[in-house]
Formats: sequence, structure tokens, C-alpha cells
Amino acid sequence: MSEQTTLPAPKTAPPPRAGFWVGYATLLRWTMAQTGSMLPFVIVVQAVLAAGIIIGFGLLIPDIDTASAQFLSTGAPTVILMIIGLVMVATGVAQARTSGTFTYLRALPVPRPLVLAADLTVWLAVMLPSVAVAVIVAQLRYGFSYSFDWPLLVTASVLTALTASAIGYAIAVTLPPLLTQLVTQVLVFFVMLFSPVTFPANRLPEWFQAVHDVLPFRPAADLIRSGLLSDAYPMSTRDLVVLLVWCALALVVSIRAMVRRG
Repeated sequence: MSEQTTLPAPKTAPPPRAGFWVGYATLLRWTMAQTGSMLPFVIVVQAVLAAGIIIGFGLLIPDIDTASAQFLSTGAPTVILMIIGLVMVATGVAQARTSGTFTYLRALPVPRPLVLAADLTVWLAVMLPSVAVAVIVAQLRYGFSYSFDWPLLVTASVLTALTASAIGYAIAVTLPPLLTQLVTQVLVFFVMLFSPVTFPANRLPEWFQAVHDVLPFRPAADLIRSGLLSDAYPMSTRDLVVLLVWCALALVVSIRAMVRRG
């Protein structure tokens, strides 16, 4: 009798990984298709937030003067960017984790950080018009003139939007979805009412001012304010460094969560 020979099972080759730009373009199209239906809603939210912050907060200050109106109005873009980044981005990622979309995207044969890059690219495109919306609403309401520093304004707006989105993303990929919603709501409440974004920092106790010196909210607001009213508010290099550190930290946390096994 001849002995039967058992052949080893053929190994299944892993799916080929897409190139960087091909993978990025594919994920970008996917993300735009997923987020595209939200664009009208986001635009409406931006307009309502701008009107609520600039007009509504202004009603709390009787006989508001030009300097106070300028401070309030130039802080509004930061509040809007933070709300969208901390709430809408985080909520979108949390929902994607719950529905399984997040797991599916991580399983695709593309570098996992590209998923983060595509998400942030789309959200930046969605968020940045809020700066223009806030400027227009403030101009219509108070009628003061701006002194734009365009390179600084563009840089500060992009960096603030990226930092807010990255922080929201990092929270959403690190915490459970329900806890993500709770944390982001508390952060937005903190930004709107207890951060010197729409009011001067000297109204806070000195220890609280020191806390805000190392948080990203006040530095982001001051950088955008310097871009809008460059003749009255000079740029601080320290604010730029603080914002860059927070942006880098949030991106590192997000990328580590994206690439870890599982």
C-alpha cells in the first residue's frame, strides 16, 4: 500500500496594501460621502452659533462698548471651532465605533493613520468657514472695522480647527461612546463660560489664569484675535507653542489608538 501524502494547506496571502495617495484619496471620498449629508446642517449650526455668541452674549453686557464688542466677536470663531471639534467630531467618531464603521475602516488594507488624516481633512473643510461666518455676523451687528493679518489668521484658524478636531478625535477613540458624549459636553460648557475666549483673562483669579496659560483654549482665541485685530492684539509666540503642543499630543493619542491591535 502506498502511503498517503498530506500536503500543507496553502497560505493565504494578505491583501495588498494600497499606496499612500491612493489610500488617502479613497478614504477621503468615503468620508466625504458619509459626511456630505451633514454639510447643510453644519453650515446652519455655524450661523446659529455665531449669532448666539456674538448677539446673545452681547445682550448680557448692557451698553456694550466697541472694545468689548471686538473682544467678544473675535473670540466667537474659537468657540465655534471648539464646539464643532469637541462635540461634532467626537460624536461622529463615537457613532462610527458603535455602528462598526470605525472597525471596518481600520480593517482596510491601508495605513490606519490615513483614516485619521481623511477624517481631519473633511472636518477642516467643514469647520473653517465658521471663521468667516463669525466675522460677517459681528460686522453686521456691531459695525467695527478689522485689521487683518491674513497669514496669521489663516495659520491660527487652521491650527485651532485641527487641534479641536484632534482633541475630539482622541477623546472619542480613547473613551467609551457614552463617556465621550459626557466629557465633550463638559468641555464645551467649560470653554463657553469659564475660558477667557469671549472675555478678558484678567476677570479670572490669577491661579485660573495660570491654568488657561497651559490649556489650548485661550491661546487659540488670542492667536485668531491677533489675526483679526492685528493693530490692537500682537501675536504671542508662547500661545503658538502651546497650541502646537496640544495639537501634536492629540494627534499622537489618536494615531496610537488607531494603530493598536484589535
